[in-house]
Amino acid sequence: MKDDSIRKIIFTGVIAALSYVIFTFLQIKITLPGGDATSIHLGNAVCVLGALLLGGFYGGLGGAIGMTIGDLLDPIYVVYAPKTFLLKLCIGLVTGLIAHKMGHITTETDSRKIGKWTLAAAIGGLLFNLIFDPLAGYFYKLVILGKPAAELTLAWNIASTSINAVTSTIASTAVYMALRPALKKSGLFFTIGGKKHP
Repeated sequence: MKDDSIRKIIFTGVIAALSYVIFTFLQIKITLPGGDATSIHLGNAVCVLGALLLGGFYGGLGGAIGMTIGDLLDPIYVVYAPKTFLLKLCIGLVTGLIAHKMGHITTETDSRKIGKWTLAAAIGGLLFNLIFDPLAGYFYKLVILGKPAAELTLAWNIASTSINAVTSTIASTAVYMALRPALKKSGLFFTIGGKKHP
């Protein structure tokens, strides 16, 4: 049990590092009026993947830490770091709830059911983000930047979040389904809610 906890912490660190690198260095940044920006990236895919592999809390925490560090090191995004941390953690929690509490993907043996629940979990987590990221960003900007800036960037944020949701759903589902057999074979697969899979 202690060994599993240590491995989960290590894997959470790996998810944090991956989400930071992918969000920071592989993003397409779109500069918006008023000195703001939005971006197309696959950082959310890593957050979802972490939740599928480690459970909602650890996966979401890894994604939240990685992308929050990315925000803190970017002069444009630094003011959004608290919002990023909360929303990315919630992506993981929603994904984990659907994948592990409803779909039991780590104990399920039918590959079709695993694929169905993996896709449903990715869609659920990213749909949460699609709704709440632009809304939270809008209200955040009302308080920090004032109403004109918030309204000006809302449409761009909805568009970029929609693109990110679709690409991240596809990427996270495909990577999880490909990684799952390799992790099981290597003994690094976690059964959420139980012991590590033999």
